Amino acid sequence: MSMARRMRFGIYLLFILLSLVLPLFAAEAQEGARLAYVVNAEGPVTPSIQSYIRRAIEQAEADGVEVLVIRLDTPGGSVDLTKDIIQRMVAARTPIVVYVAPSGAHAASAGTFITLAGHVAAMAPGTSIGAASPVGMGGEALTDTLKSKVENILVADIEGLVRRRGDKALEWARAAVREAEAASAEQALELGLIDYIAPDLPALLRDMDGKEVTVAGQKRTLRTADAVPQEIPMTFVENFLHVIANPNIAFILMIIGVNGILFELSNPGGYIAGIVGVICLLLALYAFGTLPVNYTGILFIVLAFILFIADIKAPTHGILSALGVASLVFGAFVLFESPLFAVSRTLIVGIALFTGLFFAFVVAKAVHIQTRRTVTGREALIGALAEARTDLNPQGKVFLKGEYWDAVVRGAPVRKGERVRILSREGFLLTVEKADDRPGKEA
Repeated sequence: MSMARRMRFGIYLLFILLSLVLPLFAAEAQEGARLAYVVNAEGPVTPSIQSYIRRAIEQAEADGVEVLVIRLDTPGGSVDLTKDIIQRMVAARTPIVVYVAPSGAHAASAGTFITLAGHVAAMAPGTSIGAASPVGMGGEALTDTLKSKVENILVADIEGLVRRRGDKALEWARAAVREAEAASAEQALELGLIDYIAPDLPALLRDMDGKEVTVAGQKRTLRTADAVPQEIPMTFVENFLHVIANPNIAFILMIIGVNGILFELSNPGGYIAGIVGVICLLLALYAFGTLPVNYTGILFIVLAFILFIADIKAPTHGILSALGVASLVFGAFVLFESPLFAVSRTLIVGIALFTGLFFAFVVAKAVHIQTRRTVTGREALIGALAEARTDLNPQGKVFLKGEYWDAVVRGAPVRKGERVRILSREGFLLTVEKADDRPGKEA
């Protein structure tokens, strides 16, 4: 083996050894470093968010990390789900940091409770917290008696979370529930609701280094200056269920579901449209079950499709379709009462226009079919052109659609070879007349 070949072989061998050894050193260094697990809780508080946070807490406890950071941006959600999350956070054996971020994020409604339940609370500049007043499952305002009961329970819950933060924080927390009070990051820091304002996660980890917190009844000093952030992603199922809980996605799924089922009912036998429609509708119902839906909006959307179908069955020159588009738009606008859960206006207008144009096209086709001349059966022969194969004076033979027919002429006699138009049929006898220059159906 030549010297050059030996050198190349040695370089290859060294490269292979380094590729095997370096990951071991990196893993050992990672294992020795302090870790800060990070979860990204964005969007409404849904069962998938609940499962995600609970799983992250269990993993953080099992791995013994320094802190678990919940990066939060939520318009709120179910009270029951929020209570379950808070109970798990309070019982956690790992310090939990709730960080409302990035800039422009909200910790509204249920997010307020989750933020205040953290061992450490922080916000990014340009974020907000509050507006924790309760509403009904359909997004509607509660009756006075029920509202008073729910508010008293929520006030008691939030007082237990915020009492350690002082009287100003306690007073604000009560107002957040009873009067939908909200606060910016700067106001929240001044009130003592949060511990830090940090532009990003590394800055937050540096700021809270050395802070003493009480975790599971024991004092603990955080060592986060050199902690390495490590994100815990959602599982595929958690992510999928969370994505469809987006108001825009839920609205689209509902429209596709209703369209698929209506298409299957009007054209039975294919099954695919019906199956897709049922699946989309079930997913939409799941999403609506996790969101503060106004069921009046759903009824208006259903009414819209009833009007569309009625216009197909009994064409009214598009009047019912126009009313259907108006009903669809109105229903979409009131589908979620809270502006934090509103469907995009661009999406509403786009889907309404597309649906209206689609049904207008279907209506036009239906009208065309109803006015089109019959092409099968006895009526299909009326108006057709045939050729006289004998003199018709008044009776003879004509050739029509590849067949010979007995025919009797009405009016002037017809010579062999001339064209005739079919007027009527009685059994196998055709009544014809001599064809003029008007167009007709070919024989």
